[in-house]
Amino acid sequence: MFRTKTNFKNDPEKQWKQTDRIFFGFGACHILAGVFLEMNPDYKFYGEWIVPHDGFPGHHMYVTNGIVAFDFHGYSWRKDLLDRYWRSHEGVYPNWNAGIKKIYFHMLNTEELNARNHRGPDQYFDNPIKRAKKFITNKRIPTRYLEHMCMKQ
Repeated sequence: MFRTKTNFKNDPEKQWKQTDRIFFGFGACHILAGVFLEMNPDYKFYGEWIVPHDGFPGHHMYVTNGIVAFDFHGYSWRKDLLDRYWRSHEGVYPNWNAGIKKIYFHMLNTEELNARNHRGPDQYFDNPIKRAKKFITNKRIPTRYLEHMCMKQ
């Protein structure tokens, strides 16, 4: 969702120094999603992965219960997250399209992530799990989403 002037993904220290929204929106979305799932096991959330077609950029992982979603923007309606994401990429990349996959792998397992061309938590400049916990803790659930935050029985 963020387009930076320079690609700092190959410079772990520079990437680490970005704001939380840029850090989790440009290269560490999977860490944020994985930590959210671990911190909130009573929510009926699961991971989803936007996978662009035809070699286009724009992979993104987030968590959802099918109605409410959470990513670097905080809480939103899943439909709004997807609409915003599609508009953003279609506006820059003609013919951009993507599929959405439910995630069945452990989102904080380095081997699983590396197999999918993503960095594991131990491959960042500092501790992204601690950073994600702080980010999530600081995001209050807006009242309008509460009735849709299904809890496991």
